Amino acid sequence: MTAADGPSSMPHRQDPCRTSDVLGIVGDKWSLLVVRNLSQGPRRFTELKRATTGISQRMLTVTLRSLERDGILTRTVVNVMPPHVSYALTPMGMTLREATAPLLEWSTRNLDGIHAARAAYDSRAEAAPPTPS
Repeated sequence: MTAADGPSSMPHRQDPCRTSDVLGIVGDKWSLLVVRNLSQGPRRFTELKRATTGISQRMLTVTLRSLERDGILTRTVVNVMPPHVSYALTPMGMTLREATAPLLEWSTRNLDGIHAARAAYDSRAEAAPPTPS
């Protein structure tokens, strides 16, 4: 490559730091739970709220908007009274579900062990004498 070729003639390379945007989806517990809940087909907001234990209405709204913006899900509005809004995974959303299914399954299998480890750690931390500042 010569200086005259310019950067546009170089092969396209992804900046590894840019992947942090995408990894934020995987690191967000609500996003993965919503994706899991949509893997069985389209759901309405109230169905997602009921299926996603612990999420607030506001956080579900924020999560759905973020996933829609990222192309992970679609929002469909049917103009009836009251409006019928449903959410469904896009093809890219389905691949996210496939990629993260092992992580969610691992979480389920190891939940009891994680809770036990936390309890043991917390009891040790409570029993330890305070360290001088």
